[in-house]
Amino acid sequence: MENFIEIKRSKDEVKLLSPLTWAYVGDCVYELYVRTKLINETNQKPHALHMTTIQYVKAQAQAHILKQIEPMLLEEEKEIVRRGRNVQNHHLPKNANVQDYMYATAYEALIGYLYLTEQTGRLQEILSRSVDEIKKT
Repeated sequence: MENFIEIKRSKDEVKLLSPLTWAYVGDCVYELYVRTKLINETNQKPHALHMTTIQYVKAQAQAHILKQIEPMLLEEEKEIVRRGRNVQNHHLPKNANVQDYMYATAYEALIGYLYLTEQTGRLQEILSRSVDEIKKT
């Protein structure tokens, strides 16, 4: 997955961003990945695409993914996940329990961090594994 949007921050600058900023970007990157994969692999109509996408991007699914892929994460990635999970978020989830929401934020933070630091090979590996984990459920 090659970035077509120029990222103007260095890796050191990205490390200083809030984990919520990483998660903000990661949410978009992950959802776009899922939507694109569904478009490529199915012939669903827009409403069905939306309903299927929800199954992949909801907090409960992201929390499940993170728990499944945690053993494969590198130490730096585990630190990003820890920071994302522990960040103070004053938004209360309406369709998820607090623990799932915290893990989903951590997952999105990891995806956003990898994207912003342009670690595209690793990002692709984790995104592919993530979708595989949801297909198993």
